[in-house]
Amino acid sequence: MSDSKVLEQVGAAVAAGPAGRDGLIPMLQEIQARLGYLPERAVGELARRTGISANEIYGVATFYEQFRFTPPAAHTIRVCEGTACHVRGGDRVLAEIERRLGIGAGETTADGKFGLERVACIGCCALAPTLTVDGEVHAKMDPGKVRALIDSYSAGQAPRAPR
Repeated sequence: MSDSKVLEQVGAAVAAGPAGRDGLIPMLQEIQARLGYLPERAVGELARRTGISANEIYGVATFYEQFRFTPPAAHTIRVCEGTACHVRGGDRVLAEIERRLGIGAGETTADGKFGLERVACIGCCALAPTLTVDGEVHAKMDPGKVRALIDSYSAGQAPRAPR
């Protein structure tokens, strides 16, 4: 991402939000909404424009789980670890995803195509085990369905949830 784009987006976020420390979180949210994450250059520029130290900005941003400092993956897979999913094989689903993608939860593939996260509950207990890809729920998953799902996304297709 070019420096000029980062500077432009930070400027727009600062102009849109309340000034000073009271507006820091909304400004960070706006920057992340515009850029997809909080690059180091954006934090530096925000510090310069607001007079808030970069250390203080990082302190606030790292406190909240919503902020990220690396670009998001093209596809985010969230695996449910709720009780219903766990008892119905959610651990095998997660293990297959990790094996297939070569990453663990909280990581992104080297090509930036997939990011993997564990979540406490998706809220689809009757459909367990479940996962989401880019917010779309995939129900009654098993290792075979995981392989087909990842293959579909790897091929550039966004499939409907396998049944």
